[in-house]
Amino acid sequence: MSALPCYEVFAIRYATVARKRHENFISSTDPHDGPMPMDYFVWLIRGNGKCVLVDTGFNQLTADKRQRQLLRCPIGALEGLEIQAEQLQDVIITHMHYDHAGNIDLLPSARFHVQSAEISFATGRYMLYPPLRHSFNVEDVVNIVRGVYQQRVVFHDGNSELYPGIELVKVGGHTAGLQVVRVHTDRGWIVLASDASHYYANLEQDSPFPIVLNVGEMLDGYRTLLNLVPSPDHVIPGHDPLVRQHYPIYGSEDADIVALHIPPLMNLGTKHGRC
Repeated sequence: MSALPCYEVFAIRYATVARKRHENFISSTDPHDGPMPMDYFVWLIRGNGKCVLVDTGFNQLTADKRQRQLLRCPIGALEGLEIQAEQLQDVIITHMHYDHAGNIDLLPSARFHVQSAEISFATGRYMLYPPLRHSFNVEDVVNIVRGVYQQRVVFHDGNSELYPGIELVKVGGHTAGLQVVRVHTDRGWIVLASDASHYYANLEQDSPFPIVLNVGEMLDGYRTLLNLVPSPDHVIPGHDPLVRQHYPIYGSEDADIVALHIPPLMNLGTKHGRC
């Protein structure tokens, strides 16, 4: 059997918002509620002749509507990795929430990899209910449906291998078709958890983020994440500002890009925070 390729993996921060700790957990037992901001990332996988974008972020219109601070266009920010939007042929959409599935119109050459269950969820009966549709942007959903009609959407039903060393793993919980991305790197397998765990503390404390379709599936998803990697240090949460502290900067500091295929700058075995 030939050796698996090793990829470079980068996290690009494109937006942020101020939050309090109690907002990030279904239940909080911390008597000292304090600031716990949320960062927004897209991720780029590069190597073995492939360049794969994971998630597509949101634009200024959405940032204004939802009162988020947009730091940069997540697609334009790929220039910090010397990548142009036209070069991208494969884009993984972990799920269809507004902060993960916008800007599709800026990727004219891409195929979009998404779980069948997620498209059914985002276009089905549960969108009748405001608490469940709140995190979706209808224009993003319409754009991905257009992509279906243009034969630019690749449907996945459960776990699959995109390329050797790049795997999609369906975990659900947060949404009906949430998928995480397992990538083989020089430091072994890592998992881009996206919203399977927003923060390190959600995973460590078995305390889910409040936006969740199925709490049991989200808790099961934490076990799935840990079973996919050699250690908890190889799980990359989807929104934690600590990611930028733990991993080395790539390129200009102003670009807000960190390299995830390089071992963290510190031992992550200690707890990152308690709910």
